[in-house]
Amino acid sequence: MKRKEKTFTYHWVSGYVAEEAQVRGPYHLPTLQLLKYTAGETAGAMSARFCHDGRFRRSPLLMSPQEIDMMREVLQKTPELRELLSRLVGER
Repeated sequence: MKRKEKTFTYHWVSGYVAEEAQVRGPYHLPTLQLLKYTAGETAGAMSARFCHDGRFRRSPLLMSPQEIDMMREVLQKTPELRELLSRLVGER
């Protein structure tokens, strides 16, 4: 069974969630997403989004050391997102 594609729209662009990594923490569901833009000036580009429960909120994403360790394991299933995030810590 094919999963329904998650889409998003901001006032300047729209697109879909190409890859998603989530872990269950004791208080929330930290989520990292690879967004691919399909419309607007940035069509064809991509970004990483850090969010709670698979949705963006105005509060920051908090992750414990244990959640970061769990996220590292889950990111093994999201090669494009993992590659983009590797730039954050200089592991290219």
